[in-house]
Amino acid sequence: MVNNLKSQINIDFAILMKTEHQFIIECQTKVLEGNRISENDAKILMNVNDIELKTLSDTANTITRKFNGNKVDIEQLANIKKNHCSEDCAFCSQSAFFNTNIDGYQLLSKEEIIKKAQKAYDDGANSYCLVAAWREPSPKDFDKVCEAIEGINKNVGISVECSLGFLTLEQAQRLKNLNVKRYNHNLETARSKFQEICTTHTYDDRLATLKIARQVGLELCTGGILGMGETREQRLELILDISRLQSEEVTINLLVPVSGTPLELQAPLSMNEIIRVFAVTRFLLPTSTIKISGGREINLKDDGEELLLSGANGIISAGYLTISGNDMKKDLEMLQRINLEA
Repeated sequence: MVNNLKSQINIDFAILMKTEHQFIIECQTKVLEGNRISENDAKILMNVNDIELKTLSDTANTITRKFNGNKVDIEQLANIKKNHCSEDCAFCSQSAFFNTNIDGYQLLSKEEIIKKAQKAYDDGANSYCLVAAWREPSPKDFDKVCEAIEGINKNVGISVECSLGFLTLEQAQRLKNLNVKRYNHNLETARSKFQEICTTHTYDDRLATLKIARQVGLELCTGGILGMGETREQRLELILDISRLQSEEVTINLLVPVSGTPLELQAPLSMNEIIRVFAVTRFLLPTSTIKISGGREINLKDDGEELLLSGANGIISAGYLTISGNDMKKDLEMLQRINLEA
């Protein structure tokens, strides 16, 4: 009787695995043929058994190669204003609410910003993103940023992106007129989790700025941070919202707990959970750049190799806002090792 029960359990499990495997392949076929998967499809993919994660990863990689080729988008960031931010985002070392003992500085000069852009270009970066730690730019600071972008366009020629906080329609239009390609404004986490992470502004505030950027014709770059105590369902909730925006770029960060912040003791996510997010995001957004962003060098033993074969096709190199990153040369060698190109 016991042996018969064990046999039946094994048979049922085998049927379940076969069904999940077939479902993943069917979803892959749907995407490769130019169709969208449903939100319910995404939910099923997000919750496949760990045994089928390799299938999920491989199919996401096939979709990536089909629509994006072997090229990996390499971006460098410039933290043009560090520290003293008025918002209380629980993960952020630059928030004025927390004592994180990092060095801060006000807005860099135009000359310094252009110099950093030139270095990024010389290193081989495809794009250069200007990031400022504030709720929104003052008119005076925004003018300075625009002058720096004009200088980069004239003297360097690298593709410019911006992450400057909340924008007005007029400011967004001005960035578009300066040939800024994309505007980054991360949703950070799921709507249902957001109030646990930030209380000084709302999820809808963030969506409003993304809609303003889209209204003037800027491409969107948005994403979030994994590992802030959210559930798998909330991670799915986040990427579904991003897919509804049809964001041209998705930045997926891995939390680096910072001493002095409310999340300083947060445990890291498993690699399996991280793979689920990248792979399902690729099914939802087959042509977008999906970028492994902050925390990859600290949270991932392979610096992102496995994720670049599981749906990702972009990385940020040479450091982040307050933590260091890989030297560009090391990242270029990594891409060569897995037969991808910059």
